Amino acid sequence: MKYDDDVKKRLKRIEGQARGVLNMMEEEKHCKDVVSQLSAIRSAADKAIAYIVAVNLEKCILEEIAAGKDTEKVVKEAMELLVKSR
Repeated sequence: MKYDDDVKKRLKRIEGQARGVLNMMEEEKHCKDVVSQLSAIRSAADKAIAYIVAVNLEKCILEEIAAGKDTEKVVKEAMELLVKSR
């Protein structure tokens, strides 16, 4: 799968958020603020995962249809990936 610039930007944003949390810890910020930022990172990661699975699923479904095959297997694999990611 070729990863587009959108998903790479998402991950770079997460990387920046993680650095920010480390700085917050170094500055001994309140735990509520640190946990809040960690939750934002988790949410951003979940959205990145969903985006990657969705884009890949669309591509795989189109390939299966073009080949005259059933799409049930690729949909099931995508669902398993999403479940596994949690």
